[in-house]
Amino acid sequence: MIVLRAPLMGEDIYRLKSGDQVMVEGTVYAARDAAHKNMVNAIEQGLSLPFDLEGQIIYYVGPCPAPPGKVIGSAGPTTSGRMDAYTPFLIERGLKAMIGKGDRSSEVIAAMKKYGAVYLATVGGAGAYLAERIKKVETIAYPELGPEALLKLELRQFPCIVAIDCQGHNIYDISKGI
Repeated sequence: MIVLRAPLMGEDIYRLKSGDQVMVEGTVYAARDAAHKNMVNAIEQGLSLPFDLEGQIIYYVGPCPAPPGKVIGSAGPTTSGRMDAYTPFLIERGLKAMIGKGDRSSEVIAAMKKYGAVYLATVGGAGAYLAERIKKVETIAYPELGPEALLKLELRQFPCIVAIDCQGHNIYDISKGI
């Protein structure tokens, strides 16, 4: 089992192969499509983001409200393709890993190969299980988006599989036998 902790470095990325099992530990940022649009707009306007993209991991999740005694409600991944319009722009600016579910576009995979990034998949439908691995949650931007706000999460033993590595090997592409 490989442990990943952001910020990720080049050696972290290039050693990962499609199909590897990983545990993500530490600080990860949570955002869905509305927050991605806001982040890209901010960068295009020359504004700073509330976190440095360099080496970071974004989890595609819009969690449910936290029940009593919990830091977060169900927190399963959302379909990653919803962020594909924004992802190459963010990868070019230092994003190193994304966590979600489902395949990615050819443009995202090309950016991953060019700039050295990976796509990690986690289990859809396991939101309650995954929420147990989120130890701290802080809204850091776009609170008006509700569950789609930009969040800072602290993860412990968060299980993922390398779905697409930085060479473009893709577990979703069964036609190539990967």
